[in-house]
This record gives sequence, structure tokens and C-alpha cells, in this order.
Amino acid sequence: MPLTPADLDPTNVATIAHAIQLSVAPVFLLSGIGVFLSVLTQRLARVIDRSRPMEERLEHATAEERAHIERDLRVMARRGRLINRSITASVVSALAVALVVVLIFASEFIFFSLAAPVAVLFIFAMIALLAALVAFLIEVRVATAQLRIGRRPDGGLR
Repeated sequence: MPLTPADLDPTNVATIAHAIQLSVAPVFLLSGIGVFLSVLTQRLARVIDRSRPMEERLEHATAEERAHIERDLRVMARRGRLINRSITASVVSALAVALVVVLIFASEFIFFSLAAPVAVLFIFAMIALLAALVAFLIEVRVATAQLRIGRRPDGGLR
């Protein structure tokens, strides 16, 4: 229901309280995206930390070791790109959700409906989050496929 100029009285706490109530759910979503970003940055740091020693070993490796290390580095590079895509999509999603919160709050104080922009932004945020989750799922599958436990066929440890 549109507001009248009388509703915008700064002392009208009910209007502000209503805007805050509407903004709470997207704020919880922002919190979840923040936790997800933390997981992603930790995974990216782990990929980087594992890649650096491999790059150093590459300089002094035999031809056979070089082939194994280069293959592992290609996998690490792919994982890094997937995590980067997931981080980018997550941040885009968080920005869209933050704009949703701003628009929801602002809609309480202006005289026209912002329902359509809020809906479009929320859908966009969910699509970006979906893209982030898909990239994360692919990265986890790549990491799991690379996992080798036990002994190599030549008898050495993996």
C-alpha cells in the first residue's frame, strides 16, 4: 500500500519497523553467502598452497616426474579457475541481495512501487548464487577425481 506524506513523519516508528522486518530475510541470505565465500576463499588458498611446492619441484624433476607434476598443476589451475568463478558469482549475488535490501527499505519511503525491481534483482541474485554453487560442485568433483589414496603402480606412495 503506497504511503502518504503523513506516513513519512520521522516519528512514525511503525513505518521504519516494517521496512526493517521486510529487510531481515535477505540479510540472512547475505550472511549465508558470506559463509560460503569464506569456504571458497579457504579452498582457493589451499589450491595455491599446494601448487607452489609443485612448481618448485618442477624445476628439478625428471621427465617422468615432470609429466606427473604438470598434470597435477593443470588440475590445480582448473580448480583455481572454478573457485574464482564461484567467488565472482557469489559476490555478484551478494551485491544483488544488498540492493534488494536497499530497495525494500527505500520502498517504504517513496510514492511508487519498487516491487518489480526488487523481484528482478532477487531472481538475478538467485541465478548468480546458483551459478556459484554449480561452479563449486564442479570444483569439488575435479578435486575428488584427482584424489589418489594408497600406492602408485610403481610401488611409491602417492
